[in-house]
Amino acid sequence: MRRVVSAFLIACAAALSVTASAVADDKAKTQVATFASGCFWCTESDFDKVDGLVSTVSGFMGGHVKNPTYRQVVRGRAGHTEVLQVTYDPSKVSYGKLLMVYWRNVDPFDKDGQFCDRGSQYRPEIFAHTPEQEKLAKASKAAIISKFNFSPKIIVPVTKASEFTAAEEYHQNFYKKNPVHYWRYRIGCGRDARLKQIWGSGPKS
Repeated sequence: MRRVVSAFLIACAAALSVTASAVADDKAKTQVATFASGCFWCTESDFDKVDGLVSTVSGFMGGHVKNPTYRQVVRGRAGHTEVLQVTYDPSKVSYGKLLMVYWRNVDPFDKDGQFCDRGSQYRPEIFAHTPEQEKLAKASKAAIISKFNFSPKIIVPVTKASEFTAAEEYHQNFYKKNPVHYWRYRIGCGRDARLKQIWGSGPKS
């Protein structure tokens, strides 16, 4: 199952190259993207390595409770999943690039959680904010499926973005505020070991 990351990136780039420029609105200075790949502490840490981002905010999306708290979400009663909302400068980084970073940092086969975190509140999902994002996300998923023919199948859904609720302040930049706690959790959860098993040991962004 292990694949060389450079081949993975080439496959994605081929599918996205024709339409990637469509995401950026010439009149807009920034765009917003939202991704779910399990624990938002880790997702934020992964995306903060990408040049061209204006901000990253951990939060919740995809449920039925308005303005949910972390406690409500983590108990699995709100229908939401933990997400990272990214504001980025499309003149510096494309949505296609963000998709490549996303795929490299998610277990795309696990619909019931991510790594050691179980439950729909940790489900992987791509939330599209525009028709262009939806088109690109679906194209990137199709390219990976076609290129690698993974078994089991990739299950990450591409969903229209709904209302975003930011998580409590202590969750924001958690990996910087509490690095010992964060790394103990990340290593103990087996996240990087599993990602290496799936994608190989190349760069993650």
